[in-house]
Amino acid sequence: MSLHRSRKLIVPLSLIVVLVLILAGCGTPVAAPTTAPAAEAPTSAPGQPQAPEAPDYSAYEPPYGAVKPVALTAGSQALCQGLAYTGGTPDIAYMPPATEFNYYIAIGEGVKAEAASLGAETFMLAPQSGADIAGQMGMIQDVITRGVDAIILSTHDEAAAAPLVERAVDQGIAVIIVNNDIPNFPTPVHGVVGYSQRRGTYKMGMYVAGMFGGEAKVGVLEGQPGYHSTERIGGYLDALSQFPGMEIVASLPTAWNVETGNTAMTDLITAHPEIEVVVTANDYISIGAAKAAESLNRQDIANFGNDGDTTGLEEIFAGRWTGTVNTTPFVMGEVVMRVAWDCLNGTYPGGWVETPVTIVDKTNAIDFLCHPESLAPKPSQDYTCP
Repeated sequence: MSLHRSRKLIVPLSLIVVLVLILAGCGTPVAAPTTAPAAEAPTSAPGQPQAPEAPDYSAYEPPYGAVKPVALTAGSQALCQGLAYTGGTPDIAYMPPATEFNYYIAIGEGVKAEAASLGAETFMLAPQSGADIAGQMGMIQDVITRGVDAIILSTHDEAAAAPLVERAVDQGIAVIIVNNDIPNFPTPVHGVVGYSQRRGTYKMGMYVAGMFGGEAKVGVLEGQPGYHSTERIGGYLDALSQFPGMEIVASLPTAWNVETGNTAMTDLITAHPEIEVVVTANDYISIGAAKAAESLNRQDIANFGNDGDTTGLEEIFAGRWTGTVNTTPFVMGEVVMRVAWDCLNGTYPGGWVETPVTIVDKTNAIDFLCHPESLAPKPSQDYTCP
């Protein structure tokens, strides 16, 4: 079967820059408000006394370029005072949803690096597959029984984790949610650390629209249904919806990994050979999509991901696909470890700490690849900084 190829000319880079700057104002990474809005005192938080006044978020200085905390939804904040921890070397569990994702390994490397500098003990515990929700829930039960001082948690199923998180908080264990921007976890938590998922992909969506002059056939590859996929895909759609010529021709689900990204992209190209660009919920999906496009001789399709995975950065630099939202996972790990430490020591006021993001394409991927100390896993080769 012959596949239709778009004959549309891509606008020059100078016009892309002008259009993106005018429409998105995204010449610099978007930051959250530097001060929190006034927050209502929570009416209930299991196992925690309530503060008589809203915390002073502006007094807290997060490290590594992160933004000052913003209040969680009323009733969603557990307090960092009155925890079971009484001093000494804290025992902190880092619990990502799976070990199959290098992204979470990178966060873990940042956690370990910061823990070493602070004098904390930390360990990682996670199932191999991100689809193994029951496995992760069993592991959370285990660390609660062990009596750790803090849990740094990321899960693909907040509802399933909520009863266990509530139990941990009741037991005086600090619980910090990582790689998230959720303001209302189903049960109160002590803090949330992560980038603004919708804001990051919104920036990328505006970049894509600028690159194609506001007109293109777009395919969407989602993650598994849930908060993360909704927010990431939602950011793309919020941006692209401002351009009537950016037509979404199909949207397909994946399981967040390379294999399902490959399969979904194959299906997408087969059913809609007219597509010119694909946007995805993470870099693993984009890596799989790039493999499918290459096997079908459709390297002309622009491919945009989200994460900042080392393999993704290398493939973008090599020209195998187009760009990503680099969410600096190693830095996120450093920040969340510091937040957990400060919570245990009663100096963290609570709220969500936003971590930095950068739009990466072939022109600036080298700026990250040449600093392997902030990447996990390490790049496959040495890169020289320009």
